[in-house]
Amino acid sequence: MNPLDGLLVIDLSQFLSGPSASLRLADLGARVIKIERPDGGDLCRQLYISNLELDGDSTLFHSINRNKESFAADLKNKQDCEQLNKLLRHADIMIHNFRPGVIERLGFDYESVSEVNPRIVYGEISGYGKTGPWRKKPGQDLLVQSLSGLPWLSGNADQPPVPFGIAVADLYAGAHLAQGILACLVRRGITGKGGKVEVSLLESIMDFQFEVLTTFLNDGGQLPQRSTINNAHAYLGAPYGIYATADGYLTLAMGSIPQLGELLNCPELLAYSDPKSLFDRRDEIKRLLVEHLKTHTTEHWLSILEPADVWCADVYTWTQLLEHEGFQTLDMVQEITRGDNVRMQTTRCPIRIDGAILRSERGAPRLGADTKQLRREFSLSGSTENSSTSNQGNV
Repeated sequence: MNPLDGLLVIDLSQFLSGPSASLRLADLGARVIKIERPDGGDLCRQLYISNLELDGDSTLFHSINRNKESFAADLKNKQDCEQLNKLLRHADIMIHNFRPGVIERLGFDYESVSEVNPRIVYGEISGYGKTGPWRKKPGQDLLVQSLSGLPWLSGNADQPPVPFGIAVADLYAGAHLAQGILACLVRRGITGKGGKVEVSLLESIMDFQFEVLTTFLNDGGQLPQRSTINNAHAYLGAPYGIYATADGYLTLAMGSIPQLGELLNCPELLAYSDPKSLFDRRDEIKRLLVEHLKTHTTEHWLSILEPADVWCADVYTWTQLLEHEGFQTLDMVQEITRGDNVRMQTTRCPIRIDGAILRSERGAPRLGADTKQLRREFSLSGSTENSSTSNQGNV
């Protein structure tokens, strides 16, 4: 039995942030019903990565909406709204990521939903919060990254701002929403009453930077200073970075520069014994390492550094990673299916419960695939007056 078995999630969200939260809840055992527009569904169905699709939907949609059901509903249609309201009476959790004001116009704001289901845990994601001058600005990951200052932490000092290569704001917001929902479920188990969880992309990406932002707030407002060479962390000194070798790359984390000088047979590094020089003179140190590490292979350097317990690593491509026993031992890849002929490999849930891996072979649903069955199961076609909350979990 998984921890959230018996809980029902009604997910009105689309794209990445909200669906990533409901994906994690599904991985933990919750039943997730995805509410989609009949004409096209979640826009993420057509949000392609490298133009890759499977069975008419983007692989992105498949990966983030696995193990869910799809219920087609037009929220501008009165009858469909009545059916959704009836469905929400059975729900433990509702999720949405509409822009501020939209969910109120549709009549599914927290106040309205909690009137018919006081036990519901209601989660919502916005781009920038519900107040302030940015509240109606598009809550898109790259836009949020750009406003948050994050791109000034990556790349070298002479480069323009460099954004993260993945939708980090979306995914962090989804993780934060899942955390808040789980906390509210625990409280509901004590008090019997639900609650509202609010997350914004901007607040999540600021929390992602809490370590370095705290430094900025307490050191007189000094802006991040990226290395001019091999930058990997704007606030850390040498040797922190990735260096080219004779046949690949070598990563060096924190460590003693004089020790590196001895181990690497690079006497020029022995002069940097003052700990303050790791930051104040980091570019000098990194240039010496850049030139010296090119003289031998990655394997050569690792054979010297690893036995000395120096924090270092090779820099793998995904091909190298997936072929390595260290990755294969984790059993991180699973196959999901949709029907007899639609199969796709993706990652599994990274959480283990009582030592057991959480996985599910069920792929993402076709648009509206479960609508008829759900109408029968929850008696949605008739009046909404006689619906029951008997299916709610006990959390």
